[in-house]
Amino acid sequence: MEKILILTANPKNTDKLRLDEEVREIQVSLELAKKREQFEVVSRWALRVDDLPRALLAHEPKIVHFSGHGAGENGLAVENSSGKIQLVSTESLAGLFELFKDKIDCVVLNACYSETQAEAIHQHIDCVVGMNKAIGDRAAIKFAVGFYDALGAGKSYTDAYKFGCNAIRLEGISESLTPVIKIREQPEQSKDVSITQTEVISPVEPIALLNLLKALLPSQFENVVFLYDVDPAYLSLGTAQAQRATEVVRYAKQQEGAALTRLSKVIYEVAPHLLRS
Repeated sequence: MEKILILTANPKNTDKLRLDEEVREIQVSLELAKKREQFEVVSRWALRVDDLPRALLAHEPKIVHFSGHGAGENGLAVENSSGKIQLVSTESLAGLFELFKDKIDCVVLNACYSETQAEAIHQHIDCVVGMNKAIGDRAAIKFAVGFYDALGAGKSYTDAYKFGCNAIRLEGISESLTPVIKIREQPEQSKDVSITQTEVISPVEPIALLNLLKALLPSQFENVVFLYDVDPAYLSLGTAQAQRATEVVRYAKQQEGAALTRLSKVIYEVAPHLLRS
């Protein structure tokens, strides 16, 4: 069983955050997950400096999720004994996580301007997510929901990150590029859809893939766009899905030539029933 340790801090003299809602949504995501028996969630509130190493020692989590305020290069905000802000430096955070590098697989810093800490912690932890600028409450919560929905479905950390960003986009929030991931790729975790080397993915002709893209539900189409990492500059805004599908195929042909194998695999993952029909 993988333990997820959620740490929250919202000092009195900082802006009020909806941390209780975020924690609740993470718990609901995992309680409803297909692989829910594989995860245990532990939360610690009003985090102080001394609480951080104690919580890591006591619970030995695989995943650490911090929700609160970030201060860029100055560190992350926790509480002092009076409940007011105390900053934990980037260097000290990196040093602390180095002591747990054999235990922790992933750290999520759901806090504004936390990319600096993510980069430093990534020296010792294989997967770290941070934010490259300020992020609003709604976007932070939606990212967490998408991330843990995907993780609970057996997705890899990379895919969970993509689903988290896509959840922000689907909500119509213009902050889907704010989360950033630092990762050393490991062998993929189990997927809902397993593509073996001997399995033929058909069809792969551009016109066939175009028709499949047109047949997708809007949410499925957006997932394909996101997972394939289509450059937004190639997509028209406010146009019909049929037009955007044409633009996706055109972009894919520029990226991988006529075979379009990778685009086929992405569509296969998002909507396997279409490629099997």
